[in-house]
Amino acid sequence: MNDAPNFAPGYTGAAAPPRDVVHPPIQAPREPTLAPASFGSTPLYDALERAAADPMPPSAEADTAAAHAPTSSEADRPPQQAETQPGPATDPRKDSPTMSNLDEVIRSLLSIEGATGAAIVDVSSGMALAQGGNPGFDLGVAAAGNSNVVSAKLRTMRDLGVKDEIEDILITLSSQYHLINVLNTKETSGLFIYLVLDRNYANLALARHKLKGVSAEVSI
Repeated sequence: MNDAPNFAPGYTGAAAPPRDVVHPPIQAPREPTLAPASFGSTPLYDALERAAADPMPPSAEADTAAAHAPTSSEADRPPQQAETQPGPATDPRKDSPTMSNLDEVIRSLLSIEGATGAAIVDVSSGMALAQGGNPGFDLGVAAAGNSNVVSAKLRTMRDLGVKDEIEDILITLSSQYHLINVLNTKETSGLFIYLVLDRNYANLALARHKLKGVSAEVSI
């Protein structure tokens, strides 16, 4: 048997020159495209689609309006008023009928010819409940001082057992008359009117007459 290799005709035994290796071009990998998500057909998904496509039925709108409507108790509730800030404090006596009456009495007393000052005084405390005019001295001090005069005279009358009432007390000065009219009604008991007159202009008899009429108008 012949084990010699069988070469092709024309083979001289020399190695064949190497061939150039050609590689295919390298391409960048493509990003995978995602298919749109599909929720499928589920009861919840179908309900959401119908709610977006169909408007609210009239019955549902009525139910919503009824739910937000005020109840009868709320409708009957009176509207709340805005809070107001308290104003400055005022003297309540100025707006009371009593003080208005006393102010009117003072104006009537000062309208008497020759009157320069007048006051309505409480005997027990010596406080002037109302006063006006400018007699040239402090009417408040004069009111307190003359309350002592009235108290002393009333005390003397009790000691003497005199049952009469005092109508007026006259104090005559060189340039003034001081008239004290004691009020004896049930409403005005414990009060007196103090009137100062200028002697150069006042008519004493007429002033006493008018003072008696004004004193009848005093009410507390």
